Amino acid sequence: MAHTKLRPSFTFNEDQLAALKGIAPEAFADGQVNWETLRAALGEHLEDDDADAEHFGLNWPGKREARRMAGTPSKGTLVPQTGKGVNEDTTRNVFIEGENLEVLKLLQKAYAGKVKMIYIDPPYNTGNDFVYEDDFTEPLEEYLRRTGQVDDEGRKLTTNTRADGRFHSKWLSMMYPRLRLARQLLRDDGVIFVSIDDNEVHHLRNLMSEVYGDESFLGQLVWLKKRKGSFLTKGIISTTEYCVVHSKTIEGKKLYGGRADESESQPLVKRTNSVGTLSIEAGLVQTKLKPKTYPKGRYGTGSSGIDLLDDVVVKDGVITSAFRIKGPFIWSQSYLDDYLSKGAQLIVNTENFQLRVFKPQSADSFKGLPSFINGLDIEGTNEDAYEQLRDLFGEEGVFDYSKPVNYVKHLIGAATEFDKEAIVLDFFAGSGTTAQAVEELNASDGGNRKFLLVQLPEVLEEDHKGRNHGFETIADITRERLKRAFTKNKSDAGFLSFGLEKSNFRAWSDVEGADLTALEKAFAEAESPLVKDWTREGLRTEVMLLEGFPLDSRVEQVKQLQKNVVDRISHEWHSHHLLVCLDKKVHADTIQGLELGDGDIFICLDTAIDDQSKLRLSDKGMIKTI
Repeated sequence: MAHTKLRPSFTFNEDQLAALKGIAPEAFADGQVNWETLRAALGEHLEDDDADAEHFGLNWPGKREARRMAGTPSKGTLVPQTGKGVNEDTTRNVFIEGENLEVLKLLQKAYAGKVKMIYIDPPYNTGNDFVYEDDFTEPLEEYLRRTGQVDDEGRKLTTNTRADGRFHSKWLSMMYPRLRLARQLLRDDGVIFVSIDDNEVHHLRNLMSEVYGDESFLGQLVWLKKRKGSFLTKGIISTTEYCVVHSKTIEGKKLYGGRADESESQPLVKRTNSVGTLSIEAGLVQTKLKPKTYPKGRYGTGSSGIDLLDDVVVKDGVITSAFRIKGPFIWSQSYLDDYLSKGAQLIVNTENFQLRVFKPQSADSFKGLPSFINGLDIEGTNEDAYEQLRDLFGEEGVFDYSKPVNYVKHLIGAATEFDKEAIVLDFFAGSGTTAQAVEELNASDGGNRKFLLVQLPEVLEEDHKGRNHGFETIADITRERLKRAFTKNKSDAGFLSFGLEKSNFRAWSDVEGADLTALEKAFAEAESPLVKDWTREGLRTEVMLLEGFPLDSRVEQVKQLQKNVVDRISHEWHSHHLLVCLDKKVHADTIQGLELGDGDIFICLDTAIDDQSKLRLSDKGMIKTI
């Protein structure tokens, strides 16, 4: 088998380029895209050859940079925060402390096409809330400065004020790359829910249509969020918010709104349908009409009126005569007969003779998700969210503006009713409502859903009430909320905790000027692909992600190889294993005793084995060196 070097590619759009090359291979020369050839290949599918032509769409200052950010890979990695999680040996849930744009990039290879549902509650851009202001040149360094309390200018995060002329533009530039990266993580039947209020809902609708496509729009949910509005408001009192819902493809256009109810009848008359005639046998129609004979003729008014073509006899709550009825029906005679044979029941309750039917429901029949969600009905209001956090932490104000658990649980249930093993992602995790909702939903229906949360470790103000509990960042609050919620619910749920840090692989830094010493130093450092302070656990996790293995992969030490520490990494998404040895020297006994199954990959430091050992290992299977 082959031996290759393992390195971060630092190119993000490899899959997209590979797909494009498969469609138009003639547009590639020496690995680069020839745009003129590509334009010729696409021909009539292009909107306009005129670069100055105007096109319909959402545009804002900074959009080009935002688009570029989505395609620029991260130079960071995720490092286990052992001891910060709960039930770390058994859990499959993941919490990540880090800047979500960088984290979403790092998840691309391992989680692409694996997430069933995304729920996010991003900053609403009210003029006072924080936004993520991305540094388009060095995003990871910006993140590291930010999480070190302050940046070079003494700033933690930026408040996007309405006085800023780029008020909406900044918000759109923040959202665009994150939504685009998130789409890649969704399964083909995946769905994304984005909470929003009046400030940006119009821009969000347009942005989602651009990133996900108009045809993927499922609807805009309206959520009654308050038990009562503010008495201080003298204009329109806001008691609702929205949730914009898109699927990745047409496969995701199925949302569960409850079991179909056989006690609910549906009308057979629809005024916009073409007029037809139905023949109904005696005794098939139940009714609340008075017992008597109703003469044939016109009943009802307007386009929804019907004509009785025969007299109708009512006795003891049943139409006892056979009759024909003419009107704009939604069912044909054959369709009606088929449902009657399956046990459907016809009723007429008023003297306009509007036929209705009770349809028999199969065990898997269900209703779609209603567009209006009444928080009062499900104990899912802002007040409920406030009370939930107050009860968990013993005081108010530890976290503001959390979503209520039952509201998020309602959405998760709608998306995952038919897949209770699904992964649910929230990359604006806040206090962790989504994770608690997943845990409680699993407890109620026996599901095994997994959550994947990402939260920026935004530093708390000095007078923040979270400081009373020893919290320094929002991420600290998130983790503690989950621990307390799981304990309160007597749940055995848990989570692994990871943090965003710089890559263990050394990145080449350009040397400016003619300083020969600096250039020699750069070349000397480049001889080793790893940074000086790399760690075994951190590098192993980075290797996992580079090879497409998710963060909840199982890691077991190969006990029979006693001269080295060799970890076997496995996951049900992959039929092969990774065997990783990060010791400075791979012992001859390890090389002799190493067994690689079909497709397995052995990974070690390049300096840990000589060329002869590489050849011997290559005979066993795929070998990659660092």
